[in-house]
Amino acid sequence: MPSPAHFRGTVATIVDQPDDLRELRVFHKALADVNRLRIVRRLGVGPATVGELIDTVGLSQPLVSWHVSRLRAAGIVETKRSGREVFCQLRPHVFDEIAERERTLLGLATTDPANAPEAPAAAAARPVEAG
Repeated sequence: MPSPAHFRGTVATIVDQPDDLRELRVFHKALADVNRLRIVRRLGVGPATVGELIDTVGLSQPLVSWHVSRLRAAGIVETKRSGREVFCQLRPHVFDEIAERERTLLGLATTDPANAPEAPAAAAARPVEAG
């Protein structure tokens, strides 16, 4: 007999998931691995070849290529082949784009700046009016 956890997992895969939320899940799942985060951190400095990423993370070439493919599938990394070398770079503005998309999809976006929550520093810097 399957365990309750197995049953819940099976039911969760059957339930229809909205495509927009699935997109967010793919993005976050790609970043849920320490080695992929290390690759992203290295690419934050600038483009790198797979060979340079191997030196950075200390994994084998097939494993680094697999991690890069997961990041590419999530839309985080772009690759370009030149001969035998594969050059990788972060997609420009990918984190800004996904943050905005998340705010919109999760209903956290504000369209009126006057209704946006005030930053604590701005509130503390505002003069107190005498009453």
